[in-house]
Amino acid sequence: MAPLLFTPITVGPIELFNRMTVAPMCQYSASDGSATAWHTHQLMNYAMTGAGLVMVEATAVERRGRISHGCLGLYTDENEDALNKVMTDARRVAPPGTRFGIQLAHAGRKASVRRPWEDGKALGPGEDPWQTVAASDLAFSPKHPPPVALDEAGMERAGQAFVQATERALRIGFDVIEVHSTHGYLLDSFLSPIANTRTDEYGGSLENRMKFPLSVAKAVRDAVPKDKIFGLRITGTDWTDDGWSTDDAGVYGKALKSLGADYLCVSSGGVAPGLPYPTGPGYQVPLADAVKKATALPTRTAGHIVVPEFAEEILQSGKANMINLARALLDNPHWIWHAADRMGVKVTYPPQYARVNPAMWKAASLARPQDFPPETD
Repeated sequence: MAPLLFTPITVGPIELFNRMTVAPMCQYSASDGSATAWHTHQLMNYAMTGAGLVMVEATAVERRGRISHGCLGLYTDENEDALNKVMTDARRVAPPGTRFGIQLAHAGRKASVRRPWEDGKALGPGEDPWQTVAASDLAFSPKHPPPVALDEAGMERAGQAFVQATERALRIGFDVIEVHSTHGYLLDSFLSPIANTRTDEYGGSLENRMKFPLSVAKAVRDAVPKDKIFGLRITGTDWTDDGWSTDDAGVYGKALKSLGADYLCVSSGGVAPGLPYPTGPGYQVPLADAVKKATALPTRTAGHIVVPEFAEEILQSGKANMINLARALLDNPHWIWHAADRMGVKVTYPPQYARVNPAMWKAASLARPQDFPPETD
């Protein structure tokens, strides 16, 4: 019996040839939202990993929705043309059947900051900062300027930005459209009571706090053809009793399912600095499990999953349907090839790399680790 990691799964209208996804990982290397040579290198690299689904990093739906000046965007014709060229190259090297998706995002009150390696602090007056927006006028931290609380016209504009970015993504040919609704970004700032202190119809009760994010999800779902996959990344918990809970995630997930979501990727945290959260192998798996049970939707999980046997164990337990691979693939882009070796599975190598296929390279067992490190904190 083939390992579940390498077993196909049908998500919405599309079958993925395995259950491993290259997670959307911010590279902070764009030019006013437009992809650069770095993205060509990175996405061609991801395309060759052997993952059934390759997700493009969080991509801003409008200029003020970027985290930093280096963030990828899809809000101008130039952005669209640049990313289209990158994806054309990536598809050329991908194994047959590889699917590509994009995560559409708006950073909300966490926007207008320097790149992480530049200290990640708010942009200063001479650094072309921009006014951030959110559910309420609460700054993300004392080091961030307060955002403007969106009025209904602002919500309409942001919702339309998601739809327009979706249309651009579909023209590029993405198979999966994923809306980013976690980590304290714009949509999550409405959902979490930590960031949303509104007293109108968009604040207070869980039903009210979900209203704007659900309107965006519906608008994007309506724009995505039925032969494409539509999903969302959502928060499983804020890791604090006075914040978003796993039960809330279940309610939100059910509402998203009723709108036509095909899957949910369950993450956590990020709504405010300083909140303690657990770490360790699979620390977010219980969140995906809870959302899966509440919604009966396919769920994807992530978080310190670096050993193939552990990833397989998660799938075999039924606690999630797919595994997001992030830093494990940054560290070792051939992680999936090596996992296949360990599990006795044959995978497709690009012809240029055929000479490292164990079937053609007797030294493969010497070059590749026989034992991944144990799953530890």
